Amino acid sequence: MNPCALAFIIGLAAFSVATAAVAGPEIDKSPDRAKTPLNPGLKQVGTIRPRSADEISGSNWTLGCETLDRDFADYQQYKGYIVPLGIKTIRLQGGWAKTEKVKGVHDFAWLDAIIDDARGRGLNILLETGYGNSIYEGGGGADLAGGFPTSAEGLAAWDRWVEAMARHYKGKVRDWAMWNEPDGNKKHTPEDIAAFNIRTAEIIKRVIPDARIAGLSLASSSPKLLESCLKALAEKGKVDLFHWFIYHGYEFNPDNVYQRVEELKATLAKYSSKARMRQGENGCPSELATRFALSNHPWTEFSQAKWDLRRMLGDLGHDVESAVFTICDFNHTGREMNRKGILHATEDKKVDGIKLAYYAVQNCVAVFDDTLERITQPVASVMHDRRAASFAYRNKKAGQFLVVFWDDSGVPGDSFATQPAQVVVKDIAFKEPVWVDLVSGRIYEIPADRIVNTGAFTIFKDIPIYDAPVLIAEKGMLHEN
Repeated sequence: MNPCALAFIIGLAAFSVATAAVAGPEIDKSPDRAKTPLNPGLKQVGTIRPRSADEISGSNWTLGCETLDRDFADYQQYKGYIVPLGIKTIRLQGGWAKTEKVKGVHDFAWLDAIIDDARGRGLNILLETGYGNSIYEGGGGADLAGGFPTSAEGLAAWDRWVEAMARHYKGKVRDWAMWNEPDGNKKHTPEDIAAFNIRTAEIIKRVIPDARIAGLSLASSSPKLLESCLKALAEKGKVDLFHWFIYHGYEFNPDNVYQRVEELKATLAKYSSKARMRQGENGCPSELATRFALSNHPWTEFSQAKWDLRRMLGDLGHDVESAVFTICDFNHTGREMNRKGILHATEDKKVDGIKLAYYAVQNCVAVFDDTLERITQPVASVMHDRRAASFAYRNKKAGQFLVVFWDDSGVPGDSFATQPAQVVVKDIAFKEPVWVDLVSGRIYEIPADRIVNTGAFTIFKDIPIYDAPVLIAEKGMLHEN
């Protein structure tokens, strides 16, 4: 048996225990589970070992498990895939219209089944409040871009539902988010958004004083819009109701958003020294779509996996918490299948495939947990024919290092051809550096003649780079097989 394969089998014990029966295809646990045509011209010496959520103390990631409130997806079909992925927090939507079908009667049974199961799996919940409810005249829209409740009756009913939900989940849900993408409805002014956020957050805080609330949940990443909303909140003295402020901000090239992200952070710093920006929803389709974000582009499973990794690690490198949208394809009734899932689903909500992105995200999460800290001063430089992103990290206890980098000059594509890059690191000592491809999880030896040590600097010569994240890492810090 291949030594890499034997080591992989030996290392699977904890992961296998965490992988309960799944409703769809079995999760591939082999060392070749993430198949790509990559050939970097280096000797493979291992693969990243996936780590389940209960093996990881914490990380930067949230996993989208949305649209269950509108029955666009079925939690029971994909629940077995969550813990083996490794992400510990999931985003859910509360669903007023699904909870209150008869005026005055709040039935949380449908959401209890999900939240109780998720908590039983050791997962944390981020619960979003929304959308509206058509049983009340002026009760607001019950889907994406639906308007806030407007009538006195609708607003009073909204208040009762939010309070009932907060009381029902007190002790189970600490983290909450506001109405999703309110700026998608052009009738909503920043003042309207701020007022509705205050209204909702104050109810939750009254019931759960230590609740952590994510404000705004904006579709946009516009610093101007954020400032207008924050100004309206500040005028009421209510900025400190919120622990985070959420933006989405889809881009075909995921790296093109980060100038605005830094502007968002700087804008928030003018209004709060405590709250942080949080990326609350981003993902990429795995095929051509005609609706929703990133549509009308020939996406594939290859480009989706690259895009998702670049978003995750770009967010981590810019110190914002990051959401992976979404766990499973969903059928947005009246529109089309939204193929941003990392699991493939049929129109009747059955999981029938595991996409490359699932395994790529699994690889990323296995490496980048809360045992790492980002090195904020410039210590790495990547030189090649095009633009590159790079970030360096240190293991807080062991002091081992890694550098992650990728070609960020364009939209992720289907090619796995690499180009040579010169990577120079300063004041970082490697004992056994390896090159790691995060899409496939493969670990490769770096030949000794490509490593030059010159005092404080180490030069890695002709190191492969392409449009997906790769690492130069101390071999001993990797969870590998």
